[in-house]
Amino acid sequence: MASVTTPGNVEFITTPDRLEALCDTLVNEPFYAIDTEFHRERTYWPKLALLQFGWADQVALVDPLAVDPVGLSRLFASDAVAVAHAAEQDLGILMSATGVVPATVFDTQIAAGFLGMSSPSLSRLVDALLGISLPKTDQLSDWLVRPLPASQLTYAASDVEHLLTLRSVMVSRLEQRGRLAWALEECARARQSTRTELILDQCWWKVGDVRRLSGQARGVAQAVAAWREERSMAVDRPRRSVLPDLAIITIAQRPPRNRNDLEKLRGVESRYLAKGAAEEILAAVERGRSLDPEALQLPPDVNDHRANQSAVAVCSGLVRQLAEENDLDQGLLANRAEIASLVLGEPSRLDDGWRREIAGDQLRRWLNGDATVAFEKGNRLVLEPRRS
Repeated sequence: MASVTTPGNVEFITTPDRLEALCDTLVNEPFYAIDTEFHRERTYWPKLALLQFGWADQVALVDPLAVDPVGLSRLFASDAVAVAHAAEQDLGILMSATGVVPATVFDTQIAAGFLGMSSPSLSRLVDALLGISLPKTDQLSDWLVRPLPASQLTYAASDVEHLLTLRSVMVSRLEQRGRLAWALEECARARQSTRTELILDQCWWKVGDVRRLSGQARGVAQAVAAWREERSMAVDRPRRSVLPDLAIITIAQRPPRNRNDLEKLRGVESRYLAKGAAEEILAAVERGRSLDPEALQLPPDVNDHRANQSAVAVCSGLVRQLAEENDLDQGLLANRAEIASLVLGEPSRLDDGWRREIAGDQLRRWLNGDATVAFEKGNRLVLEPRRS
């Protein structure tokens, strides 16, 4: 089917020649808006269902079920800046579908954190800064059905048609506060994280309740979670349908020696053990049992348990207060794991750049014994020089 024009003068692209023409246009634009629609409820690999692009007063929707999105790699390698909202998942999808991500990304959700807004949705941000209400009726639609109804196409277009105006307003406000460089730095950091290679031995970090494991159980959890990840990728099924988190936890706590032991464990159902899975799980358990402690990959927030909890609590209170005083999203400034690393004297994002300027140096003054923490009126925490 050739490209069609949807309601609102939005082009629906289904052929390689029209995709090529879109790239020809966008590589010469300084900025373009981008968003994706996808599904991953029944698969490991996300299924890209639609790509939305906005520039000037134009919107184009690319159908990846009809045309190979790899053709967009030329655009992504150009100097044109991609403007997106909460881009982490979109960038992951683009990497999976095309092998590349845009060279430069401006993430409006990240930028909002530097304007004192805590991870706002796109609709909330557009309403707050532009006074425009976005449609919400098709949020949970099936984007893999064809043909897509006009209501879904209108909804998809709305996700990109205001992004460039939103970026302009936000850049102006960030410049007024002297924070544009901070926001761009954080956007670049977030973009780079999407290119991080998957490390199988770290997959157990995302297993629910895994923090309560200790000793040998951690090694077993690491090995079994790594097996689950590889199996999920191979059969293209969600992790939970290959082996649920509950099963990994119980296997780690009570490592089975044989299939009979395995089948008795809570969360381990027969459907998870078919097609050689039982034998592979038992082999993973043995690898976990014999894992060299030096090979155990501990999650970053394990520092939270190693660090002095009183020191972490005081630093967390100071970080919260500093975020409020500087009109910053607290999560953007520092999370608990980063604070714990600082307390332990280990590398932390609080050691560098604007984070160090706002909070890192002040926290180190107290941790090094050069200052004391006191309460002011209104229960405000203050750092005072330590009297010798």
